[in-house]
Amino acid sequence: MLMSNPWPAAISRALLGLLVIMLVGAASGYFVAVVLAGVAAALAYNIYQLSRLEHWLRCSRQIHPPRASGLWGAVFDSFDRQQQRRRARRERLADLLRRFRESANAMPDGIIVLSDLGEMRWWNHVASRYLSLNWPQDQGHRIANLIRHPDFSHFLDSGSWDDPIKIPAPNDPLRVLEIRIVPYGDQQRMLLARDVSELHRLETMRRDFVGNISHELRTPLTVLRGMAEHISDMKSLERAELDRPLELMDQQIERMTQLVDDLLLLSRLETEAPEAKSDPIDMPAMLNEVADEARTFSNDSHDIKLTIDAGITVKGDYEELRSAFSNLLSNAVKYTPPEGRIDIRWFEAAGIACLTVADTGRGIPAHHLPRLTERFYRVDSGRASRDGGTGLGLAIAKHVLSRHGAHLEITSELDVGSTFSCVFPSYERIDASSANRYDFQH
Repeated sequence: MLMSNPWPAAISRALLGLLVIMLVGAASGYFVAVVLAGVAAALAYNIYQLSRLEHWLRCSRQIHPPRASGLWGAVFDSFDRQQQRRRARRERLADLLRRFRESANAMPDGIIVLSDLGEMRWWNHVASRYLSLNWPQDQGHRIANLIRHPDFSHFLDSGSWDDPIKIPAPNDPLRVLEIRIVPYGDQQRMLLARDVSELHRLETMRRDFVGNISHELRTPLTVLRGMAEHISDMKSLERAELDRPLELMDQQIERMTQLVDDLLLLSRLETEAPEAKSDPIDMPAMLNEVADEARTFSNDSHDIKLTIDAGITVKGDYEELRSAFSNLLSNAVKYTPPEGRIDIRWFEAAGIACLTVADTGRGIPAHHLPRLTERFYRVDSGRASRDGGTGLGLAIAKHVLSRHGAHLEITSELDVGSTFSCVFPSYERIDASSANRYDFQH
């Protein structure tokens, strides 16, 4: 809203006042003295109003300026309106800043606002968690002084930010962060930190998978090719001379067949419907079957004990669960020395049903445990290959359990043994009359 011009009225009042002073001076005979007194009074009035304005601007905590009339009233009102506009503008900016911070804090990525010198001006909660930043203690610090990874320092100084880099999080080496810098505004930079740990893990798995599957297929193919060349070079073939090459060829063909079968099974588990069948499972019968298979595979060189609580059962796909449990037991037999012990228990505890396979093998180093269920991942690849394993057993077990609403837990202690636990949060208790506990020991 435009304010009317106060000067015509102010000039009119000044001229009228001057005329009155002059008339009074002429009538009193003290013209000069009266005029000087009037001018002094007007000057004092203006100095007084100016001092009020200066004091309000410098010291007063009041929102509105002092009240006055005339030209000074118009000046005070003009300051008041300007102050109101500035307050409204600050409130709008504060609201925009608040909304920006709320939006930034809702982002799944870490966001840091940097100056052109790399000083941190603001960051969201995710950046605090990813990069171990403390607000407001770290505000104003250069980010290069807090994140000292050499790749990040080179990336920050290069000025070429078209491609992001990946570095481990300062407070968690297992977390992989993708760092990107985006210039914006007047010499401003925005650093974006995204957690790509899962993508990095999947990329590592893919790379390892390609390398492992190539190795797994190359070994039996090399053996078969060598045997074929050996047979083709033989001038006269005696049955006894063929027995060993044919045996080796048969072993490698069987190994390749098992590998392909396990890959197909794993692919089917991953691509089929997320939930398996829901048929009642005869757990005692299934566990006795897989235990007998393990004893046969062990050639009775291990002490295998089976403990079953027949009063609990689960629903699912019999063949899938049998395959998962069989893989766990075959691993226990492979990695437990002869005369070692393997305990198989099916029981209920703390509101869950659980199948545990505990062995007295050499144990597994802790840093291997998170990756044991990856395809082809092996703690000792040389020994696993000699034992004829495909490296897919635990991956299959993990997917089978996931399809049945269960999960696999692994604990291990070096030179003591390992325990693989299949945890079923959902289970059923069958009729109490048939709920007996059986121990089977061989």
